[in-house]
Amino acid sequence: MAFEGLADRLQGTLQKIRGKGKVTEADVKEMMREVRLALLEADVNFKVVKDFIKRVNERAIGQEVLKSLTPGQQVIKVVKEELTELMGGEQSKIAVSNRPPTVILMVGLQGAGKTTTTGKLANLLRKKYNRKPMLVAADIYRPAAIKQLETLGKQLNFPVFSLGDQVSPVEIAKQGVAKAKEEHCDYVLVDTAGRLHIDENLMGELAEIKEAVKPDEIFLVVDAMTGQDAVNVAKSFNDQLDITGVILTKLDGDTRGGAALSIRSVAEKPIKFVGMGEKMDALEPFHPERMASRILGMGDVLTLIEKAQTDVDEAKARELEKKMRTATFTFDDFLEQLSQVKKMGPLDDILKMLPGANKIKGMNNLSIDDKQIAHVEAIIQSMTRKEKEQPEIINASRRKRIAKGSGRPIQEVNRLLKQFEEMKKMMKQMAGMQQKGKKKGGFKLPFM
Repeated sequence: MAFEGLADRLQGTLQKIRGKGKVTEADVKEMMREVRLALLEADVNFKVVKDFIKRVNERAIGQEVLKSLTPGQQVIKVVKEELTELMGGEQSKIAVSNRPPTVILMVGLQGAGKTTTTGKLANLLRKKYNRKPMLVAADIYRPAAIKQLETLGKQLNFPVFSLGDQVSPVEIAKQGVAKAKEEHCDYVLVDTAGRLHIDENLMGELAEIKEAVKPDEIFLVVDAMTGQDAVNVAKSFNDQLDITGVILTKLDGDTRGGAALSIRSVAEKPIKFVGMGEKMDALEPFHPERMASRILGMGDVLTLIEKAQTDVDEAKARELEKKMRTATFTFDDFLEQLSQVKKMGPLDDILKMLPGANKIKGMNNLSIDDKQIAHVEAIIQSMTRKEKEQPEIINASRRKRIAKGSGRPIQEVNRLLKQFEEMKKMMKQMAGMQQKGKKKGGFKLPFM
């Protein structure tokens, strides 16, 4: 995540006062100095930092905090609330037109990932909101831009409207919206041209398209890795086009994340979505409160649950739950579970959403390679049906055969068998807890 450096600094600073029975103004002052440095190092706009520190300071040295029973925790609560407010306060939802289709203009500079993000947004609209989108290829200047959008449309099975590169973008946008209406699409996403830098021609053309199609949303796509430049770009586009929201790409990259914390304050427009990876389903609605929780190491269970609800097959999940309860969970079931979890995204990202994960040593540096999962799958697929169902029969000679068949060292086979046995025991215990919880109306396994 883009905020890892900032998260480490903030969590380290706040940890010092978390359990304090008494917090003085001097404690708060010292903490705020650390927070200020952490934000500036994360490339957050200087004025934004100054205002943020002032607000937190005023609230943190108030009587209701310093005289409370848990002043350390109260200060952390204030920091979280102000961090949430800094990023917009609450989620800014996507518009829905009363007279479909809802028209979205996608704008931005070259290299921010605008065309790919257009495809990702269409995918999200269909998958999460059950909408029918159409893509319009209105970038006639960048070589292969039209072809790229058409390829994305084919890959994701979306209609793409194009008139080639010899027709004006304004005309393409107008005809594209008319076609979307004709085909009863809910949304039409117009992919416009970008430039290497902001110029009059670009803004003039975008203003003409805006006038012609009267968009419900104008989304500016900016690269989070460009730091303060992203904030400046957002301000310029907003001044000239009055954008309705920002989509931040590459927020999963090796960046300090200051753009996400500055854009809302400087451009005064909400961040609507964030790109968290290269895959076509790696676009998430932006929730300021959840992001503040992630930054402060409090996890993000709501996003995790939403991912599970979207990507996990409910019928298969219930079947697996039954097998866990009755202790009939096999290696075939384990393979199926791996397949379901992989749909939710990178495993290391999922684990980091759990509350308290930041306290596990090495979790922030955790990187689970897809190859590791592929190795596990290869080992299981090298077992016979009987071995998958009854792993206890796998003796030394069978282990050698499985190792040879999967091309993995015998130590990996031994480790997997041991881990599987431990996992079965744990699942049995959790299932037992769930049964007790049902009687009392309490504990429940997540996603089940």
